[in-house]
Amino acid sequence: MPRFEPFRGLRYGADRLSDVVAPPYDVLSESDLAAYQSRSPHNIVHIDVPRGGADRYDRAARVFRRWQADGVLVSDPEPSFTIYRMRFTDSSGAHRDIAGVLGGLQVVDESSGGVLPHERTTPKASTDRLELTRATAANLSPVWGLSLSSGLSRLLAEAGEVLGKVTDDGVEHVVERITDSTRITEISEVVAADEVLIADGHHRYSVSRTYRDEVRTATGRNDTPAEETLTFVSELIADQLSVQAIHRLYSGISLEGLSAALAERFVLRPIDQPTSDTPAAMQAEGFLVLVGPDRAWRLTPNPDAFAGIRALDGAWLECALRNAPATVSYQHGLEETLAEVASGRAAAAVLTRPVSVAEIERTARERLLMPPKSTFFTPKLKTGLVLRPLT
Repeated sequence: MPRFEPFRGLRYGADRLSDVVAPPYDVLSESDLAAYQSRSPHNIVHIDVPRGGADRYDRAARVFRRWQADGVLVSDPEPSFTIYRMRFTDSSGAHRDIAGVLGGLQVVDESSGGVLPHERTTPKASTDRLELTRATAANLSPVWGLSLSSGLSRLLAEAGEVLGKVTDDGVEHVVERITDSTRITEISEVVAADEVLIADGHHRYSVSRTYRDEVRTATGRNDTPAEETLTFVSELIADQLSVQAIHRLYSGISLEGLSAALAERFVLRPIDQPTSDTPAAMQAEGFLVLVGPDRAWRLTPNPDAFAGIRALDGAWLECALRNAPATVSYQHGLEETLAEVASGRAAAAVLTRPVSVAEIERTARERLLMPPKSTFFTPKLKTGLVLRPLT
């Protein structure tokens, strides 16, 4: 089972937290990036999302070192864990209070167990994150891990030393530090008692593995901070987690061709164009929706059409369209998905349903992988609440 260790974090010393934290690098548009850059010359995106030429990583590293020298970033006096709470109301109206902990999660070899992927990943260049890690020698954006061990939430119920709060887009983010040795030991032991499932940040974890191997080769050691990576670990329990669907957008095929391929395994029934009420009906009645520019169909599986295939919308669609000449992309927002089809940037879309927490755990326990982009965990973790040096 994986080690989970406290560390001496780097934190903002005097800046207002709301001015300097940001969402993860991979969800920021160019306009988002400009907005966060303008909030403060110390906003984390100046380091985490460097722009410019080939020297951008070296420049980010110089800024990172200057902020430490100038006291913008201050090192904790001793190793600690950071409780990170996110409080919000989800799209169904349910109140969520996610409590997790930021620490150093052991970087394990692929397929060795302990830390598990939960879905197949789509190709993505890892060079950017690897170059940034090499230049800064730090973990900047956390991976999100789900602990399959029970009891972590209980250990996090008591507040730690409150360091700051940020409310953004209806979500309250609260940061608390734990330095008590007894609590630290208890948290480490609970996380290490069972496997951790990667919910978000598969590529970041993979980069950490590459970086760890480089450090081992360069130093001949396997006891450096590169043996762990910055991870937010929360317990895999349904009342905390908010999991949204990720819809499928199709191009390279006509709407008629797509509907014909789907009709081999689904019953297609014309319906009105989707509205904000459609996802709840899909959940309650058990159907998917095919959307064209001006038409829509309810998709209900034919009896035995997916015998032997896990009851996941993404797996059903992969099976049904295995031989169709379609290119798939992904979008989690309903309005954004419909806009892609209406604009003609996609020939059609299929709206899917969220995967249940029970199914996420069952798939993990059986050592299986879901199709790419099966789950969208919300809210997104903030970057900049605490940074983890690798030296």
